[in-house]
Amino acid sequence: MKVTETPPAAPAPRSPVAKTGAPSGRPDKGTEGTVLNVFSHGMLIIWAVLVVMPLLWAVMSSFKTDDSILSTPWALPDKLHFENWSRAWTQAHMSDYFLNTILVVGGSLVGTLLLGSMAAYVLARFDFPGNRFIYFLFIGGMSFPIILALVPLFFVMNNMGLLNSVHGLILVYIAYSLPFTVFFLTSFFRTLPTSIAEAAMLDGASHTRTFFQVMLPMAKPGLISVGIFNFLGQWNQYMLPTVLNTEPDGKVLSQGLVELAVSQGYKGDWSGLFAGLVMAMLPVLAAYVVFQRQVVAGLTAGALK
Repeated sequence: MKVTETPPAAPAPRSPVAKTGAPSGRPDKGTEGTVLNVFSHGMLIIWAVLVVMPLLWAVMSSFKTDDSILSTPWALPDKLHFENWSRAWTQAHMSDYFLNTILVVGGSLVGTLLLGSMAAYVLARFDFPGNRFIYFLFIGGMSFPIILALVPLFFVMNNMGLLNSVHGLILVYIAYSLPFTVFFLTSFFRTLPTSIAEAAMLDGASHTRTFFQVMLPMAKPGLISVGIFNFLGQWNQYMLPTVLNTEPDGKVLSQGLVELAVSQGYKGDWSGLFAGLVMAMLPVLAAYVVFQRQVVAGLTAGALK
């Protein structure tokens, strides 16, 4: 009788294990990202509430009566009292303060952007002895506290006959804003392509024409960004006009708001005070809302070539 040996059975194939989770003991990256997003969004929401709530409360109080502001400060106004705004505009001379501020800030903003862009273009595009020294002088001007220059600046402006004048205050604002403008625009001009400027020079364009017709339009995002920053700083400037602009008829909005706060506080006209405060805030908020895309574009331009 012949005995046949049975072959051993083949081992069962192992079923593939899907790697769906992270190894034990190590946190999941997706979970980390979710927790971080929740935390960052929560902090942003808290920050937005802290910033927006005082603004909304000021706007709401500007349309209320003095009694309702003191008795029910968080309640909505029973009706819109526009007489608060007219009283602040006429009796508190907010119209005069607005006109003076527009003249000073408008002139200084144009001068700052013009002179700052020209200086930044030269420092960014041309190599000459003393280039880096001049550039670091502008950077050093950013770190110089303006309060140390108030006393000598007062006597210099007085000796030049520019004290208590609109054009004198414009010149001071330009000098105050130039260091940051040159620093910002120098880095921006360095990121712009040089091929277009070289092509314009080969076509016979002068340096002046190349700058104003070729390079300056290309730097529009940077100009808008630094213009917004300068506008905010010059619009809210208080120390310089307080020292250099003491005439009652030539005071700017920041000085007018201080006088309004003192006078209306003694009179108990809190609704007029809030109306004047909102008037001063509106141009700044409108400028940022209109140009917020250009500000972001100017800050991120040049990050990637």
